[in-house]
Amino acid sequence: MDPKNCKARVISREPLDSKDAEWKRLVKTVYADPNGVQRTWESAEMQTRPADAVVDGVSIVSILQKATGPELLLLKQYRPALDKIAIEIPGGLIDAGETIEQCAVRELREETGYVGVAEKGSGVLFNSPGFSSNSFNLVHVQVDMSAPENQNPRPDWDEAEFIEVISLPVDSLAAELKILETEGYAVETRVVAIAEGVELAKKWKL
Repeated sequence: MDPKNCKARVISREPLDSKDAEWKRLVKTVYADPNGVQRTWESAEMQTRPADAVVDGVSIVSILQKATGPELLLLKQYRPALDKIAIEIPGGLIDAGETIEQCAVRELREETGYVGVAEKGSGVLFNSPGFSSNSFNLVHVQVDMSAPENQNPRPDWDEAEFIEVISLPVDSLAAELKILETEGYAVETRVVAIAEGVELAKKWKL
């Protein structure tokens, strides 16, 4: 999926009335600051979280053990909010009755075709606390590259999903992401955080 040849594009933008919002809505919060001064804050609020869930969804870290070395599993996906193709880790919204781990395994299979085993998820994390209440768990999903079901992975995308599954070497992840950015891709914060973590580990020999 090449940004220069991407056929997806924004046709129009306009304010969205809350009554028409399916996934999220804008809210105005009135609060008192530490000095007791009354203030207001504008933010977005997810509307999809099931009543039995503690987070809106999951983000997934899967390292593929390849002959050339470990590679991070990633997605290329057009994001209308940016009008760009984004480089992201897999993830998605949790369904009613699912555990965090079940959600991670399902989303990984649906988005990439890979079948894995989830480790226990992280604590509750937030994408952008200043803008949104959206929360997630970061889950590591182990993928056995020798398993028969992972020899020819087949994603299960819905009709609105146009995804390219890629993987990048963990050792050179930061440099690879910089190249992708110069090519016109938008790199998701969580991917950059993983890359920076790898670089810090190298620098401090952790």
